[in-house]
Amino acid sequence: MSAGVYPWFLLLIAACAANLPFVSERVLGLFPARSPKAIWARVGEMLVFYGLTGAVGMSIERSQGQIAPQSWEFYAITFALFLTLAFPGFVYRYLLKHGRREATR
Repeated sequence: MSAGVYPWFLLLIAACAANLPFVSERVLGLFPARSPKAIWARVGEMLVFYGLTGAVGMSIERSQGQIAPQSWEFYAITFALFLTLAFPGFVYRYLLKHGRREATR
């Protein structure tokens, strides 16, 4: 993969990871939940996925050369971007009205 593809690849990973807690009732997208997840569980999953996305980004940066030092401003901005990418999933889960599914006979 060329170096120009990596940022788009990471952005795609971040968009998928940010929306996964809202579109799936599974814990971390892997394990079945016993009951519908609460909003605090979804926010916790978002924090985990933010960390995993950051780890993927750092490994990509490490493969390209030296990792640049970051301060708290970088993490604040990237978390705000991660929250922005999660907006479609939030709208789907909490703002759209979902019709009740009728039981099939």
